[in-house]
Amino acid sequence: MIKTTSISTTTTTKPFILRIFIFSVVLSITILSFLLFLQSPHHLLPYKKTITPKTTSTTTTTTYFSSRKSFSQATTTPPTTSTTNEYNKQNNGDIIDTTTAATTNVNKNGAANDVEGLRIRPGYESYEKYVQRQLDKTLNPKLRKVWITRDWDRKVNVFSKFFSDLIGEKLLANDSKALCIGARVGQEVAALKRVGVPNSVGIDLVPYPPLVMKGDFHDQPFDNSTFDFEFSNVFDHALYPSKFVREIERTLNPGGICVLHVALSRRADKYSANDLFSVAPLMKLFEESEVVRVKNVDGFGLDTEVVFRKKIKSHWP
Repeated sequence: MIKTTSISTTTTTKPFILRIFIFSVVLSITILSFLLFLQSPHHLLPYKKTITPKTTSTTTTTTYFSSRKSFSQATTTPPTTSTTNEYNKQNNGDIIDTTTAATTNVNKNGAANDVEGLRIRPGYESYEKYVQRQLDKTLNPKLRKVWITRDWDRKVNVFSKFFSDLIGEKLLANDSKALCIGARVGQEVAALKRVGVPNSVGIDLVPYPPLVMKGDFHDQPFDNSTFDFEFSNVFDHALYPSKFVREIERTLNPGGICVLHVALSRRADKYSANDLFSVAPLMKLFEESEVVRVKNVDGFGLDTEVVFRKKIKSHWP
């Protein structure tokens, strides 16, 4: 009796297991077929026609191309190439061709790449990309914290020594109206005030009041013949060196002094836009000025100080 019951149970179980197996296979095939159908391009095609990307524009204040009448103006971000070039035509009388300048190393403000000993670094697709690259450094929160804390006293002290020497050489006076170009948080401006040149200000893409105001060194927001003295240690950051120099000569008074700190013996940092290999290109670019002197310095990675004096009779009034 016990053996008969065991055989009956086994006979009943086998068909049940077989049915489960067949059901599992059919279900798996169905699911696989459905997944393949979802990935089929014929399935996706009708939905492609209904996809419409949403575009939004935000209005911000930019000072990349600051007018002499206003240090900032509202634009749509990011500005288009055509808008940028049109603005330059209307406000500068010159054209910064953002479509070709960075890729061909040629700009219509003066072919700086043709000056032997000065190389424009490639890789910028537009002027906006160049500006953003500079802002990546200027707005870096870690760097800005270092600049206003650990570096502050050290750099103000070194700049004060530079400016004191210039005062001793009669190249800078206490009543000079002074400008520091690319001043970041204004250590050099603070140094000028410390050595007794109170009428001093800096410009940078990012302001740091009250020492530094907004301004693009390719298009200074000042009238002709405004300053008696201009200092900069950011020549290597100029994408258009000829325009950088032209703006210095435009805003300097006749007989005014420009002091540049540059690197000749080593390459500048990764944010630099050009490489300078000798003083000769600077002499060629400063068409309205004469060289006063050149000497070696130790200026935070910059090894050469070049001093120019704007000619009394020059192209600029």
